[in-house]
Amino acid sequence: MMKNIFLTLSLILLAFWANAQFEGSKQVFESPKLKSEISSHKVVAILPFNTKITYKKQPKNFNPEANRDQEKTMSKSIQSSMYTFLLRKGSNYSVEFQDVDKTNILLKKAGMLDKLDEFTKDEVAKALGVDAILGGSFETEQTKSEAGAIASAVLFGGFGGKTGTGSLTLTLNNGPTGDLLWRFFKTMDDGITTSTDDLVERMMRKVSRNFPYAK
Repeated sequence: MMKNIFLTLSLILLAFWANAQFEGSKQVFESPKLKSEISSHKVVAILPFNTKITYKKQPKNFNPEANRDQEKTMSKSIQSSMYTFLLRKGSNYSVEFQDVDKTNILLKKAGMLDKLDEFTKDEVAKALGVDAILGGSFETEQTKSEAGAIASAVLFGGFGGKTGTGSLTLTLNNGPTGDLLWRFFKTMDDGITTSTDDLVERMMRKVSRNFPYAK
């Protein structure tokens, strides 16, 4: 009986420890032009995120093509989660955010969807018909931490048992000029990302005080 109680308490402590590890360092950049430029912004597009998934120890039967497909899926999933979050908090912001389905259709029509790195930010903004573009990147290195897996199972009901390290970068570029107006960078010591909604929710809590369009 005592052994079971001790085990339960240990798992709970591991859960809190793992959750705390999510809090890594952050860096914020604001252009001197930020306030003057965003005062005229009305519509902002959210781009698919540049996503990279690596492994500390490559799994057996690793499939590079499947990994790339997973990166593409996560790229648009983070984009969608970001849009959902900003839409839900819409009354807190001074701009509207373009529907991501419309964004991706316009990018596809312009031949930009899967090769955004080949175009300047002002070219992308022009194709989308927006005043600014919010983009970014997410990089994660997956590990096989048994303690983290147990803690994740306790926290999230057995979903998302893998742990890892990661970083998320958000950038805001002015539409007409393509200039970088704002950049937010956050690291995670132990990235327990059960879903992209969870990832974005956690990150935006940290961004909220620094987010350019917050009223």
